[in-house]
Amino acid sequence: MIVPGAASQVLAARLATELGEPLAAVEYDRFPDGETLATVPAFDADRAVVVATTDTNDAWVELLQLQDAVRESGATEVVTVVPYMGYARQDRSFADGEPVSARAMARAISTGTDRVVLVNPHEDTVADFFECHVTVCDAGGRLAGPLPDDLADPLFLSPDAGAVELAAAVRDAHGGGDVDFFEKTRLSGTEVEISPSDADAGDRDVVLVDDIIATGSTMSEAVTHLADDADRVFAACVHPLLAGNARLKLERAGIERIVGTDTVERDVSSVSAAPIVAAAVDAVEAA
Repeated sequence: MIVPGAASQVLAARLATELGEPLAAVEYDRFPDGETLATVPAFDADRAVVVATTDTNDAWVELLQLQDAVRESGATEVVTVVPYMGYARQDRSFADGEPVSARAMARAISTGTDRVVLVNPHEDTVADFFECHVTVCDAGGRLAGPLPDDLADPLFLSPDAGAVELAAAVRDAHGGGDVDFFEKTRLSGTEVEISPSDADAGDRDVVLVDDIIATGSTMSEAVTHLADDADRVFAACVHPLLAGNARLKLERAGIERIVGTDTVERDVSSVSAAPIVAAAVDAVEAA
């Protein structure tokens, strides 16, 4: 039975269709003191597949509650799908006294599940923090589907070397083009400095590819190096968080279209990660 978190209702429904499993009725509530409560009142299955994006602190608590609720209802196996894992970028201690937040969150999830499926965590090494079996799946190729078929001599650019494989996956799924990356220096949580790529963007369609668009600072800064040369500029990401005024930054920068998956459900989530998540869940079942 597929058990959705509040932020993953669309993806969970699509996953239920892909797997041919029923979708659980889940109720989300909040007590007067602000505490959250997620319940699965009619759960009746041996296996629970909890699907919960953790893009807020409340979502983290809700995920832990759903894991516990299905165990309480008799689930003998719990598979936890984390489409977007919050805190994954805090994968090490950056200064004295700082926590490794990704590790803390992974340990918390591990206490209530048998297996975990992650979709494009910011670093694959985050999987090592879990104390249970983890499958990491890549939704990058799914981003090619919503892009125009008539891209002119396309150039797929990642904002740094770390995302170049993701850009290559989108290029391969689209069917052709070049791949390159910028050199990025992060100045703060919201400020980045980008050095231009050596690739020639003149009179070409450019697709900027990253795993996450959070504040939009990286993407909008990248566009400033392309505006005078590129023909059209598109942005593609697996996790379209689009926090604060990120959407405004990208629109003002001149990006023609933003493409994302439903790991984070926004109006730009024009393609679903459900097929690759379903394959990973099936692989987990066979493991």
